[in-house]
Amino acid sequence: MNDSLQPRLRILFGHAIPIGPGKAELLEHIAETGSISAAARHMNMSYRRAWLLVDTMNQCFKSPLVETATGGKGGGGARISDLGREVLRRYREMEDKAAGAVADDMAYFSSLLAATPD
Repeated sequence: MNDSLQPRLRILFGHAIPIGPGKAELLEHIAETGSISAAARHMNMSYRRAWLLVDTMNQCFKSPLVETATGGKGGGGARISDLGREVLRRYREMEDKAAGAVADDMAYFSSLLAATPD
């Protein structure tokens, strides 16, 4: 299969997307860095955009996926909650299952595409 061709899984909840590829990546970077702003920089996105994505995730689930601490003498930061780790783990498992389920179709689909997009 063409390496640039891949299915993308997004979970819809009404008009919101509680988790999708970008939010999952953001969660991973927050877990690595302990910071929403550092995670945003790593993804070349504004802090505001990252914060809005975190806010959407936190509003969609029964409890926050990302917990934040305000700055000050000890500094601020962010961490992934236990629920956030579980949501991320299950989402990645769902991605793997979905990719496996459509692998043959994706290979065929890839054969129908031009060599490079315009």
